[in-house]
Amino acid sequence: MQKSLIAEFLGTGLLLATVIGSGIMGEQLAGGNVALALLGNTLPTGAILFVLITILGPVSGAHFNPAVSLAMCLTGRMAWARLAPFIIAQVTGAVVGVWLAHAMFDLSILEVSVKQRWGAGQWIAEATATLGLLLTIFGGLRFNAPAIPMLVGLYITAAYWFTSSTSFANPAVTFARAFSNTFAGIAPGSVLPFIVAQLVGMGVALALVPLVFAEEKA
Repeated sequence: MQKSLIAEFLGTGLLLATVIGSGIMGEQLAGGNVALALLGNTLPTGAILFVLITILGPVSGAHFNPAVSLAMCLTGRMAWARLAPFIIAQVTGAVVGVWLAHAMFDLSILEVSVKQRWGAGQWIAEATATLGLLLTIFGGLRFNAPAIPMLVGLYITAAYWFTSSTSFANPAVTFARAFSNTFAGIAPGSVLPFIVAQLVGMGVALALVPLVFAEEKA
């Protein structure tokens, strides 16, 4: 358990340091071109997910995401006793990752975002992004578990661009990004609807998993 919690803390922290840091760097170098800044935010995020899931997956499962951990408990793949410690490690790791990114770019460590992300389209996007992420993970578990790091990295890379919300798809990530008034931030008032939408997407995914990925009977 201790190794798993350390892995979840480190993995989520490094993920957020990448999300926030690459957003800052992308915006600084893009010269006002938002599409270029988003691309600079997207590619490092997909890349770091591949790395982190590859090296930490054997330790903790590399969830880095309360929605994923909850889904694993609901499907019997993880004991319920591990859920609360996992979520605490993920959320604290995420916030520390945000602070690390701020420190690297000489920003104020403590910030609150003013970037509003609001509206039905954004919430539908978050439900869709989380639905797709869970289907990617469970489909990988069913058919090609060694490919999960690549599958998740590529899915998030794509979802940054096909969802209007840029695919947070993660309650810990959403909460932590409220503490960064940078390119990848989200205003605190926008956090709760995003998390609700993510949990809805998770629920739909779990309803589909046994229908789509059920083992065929002989």
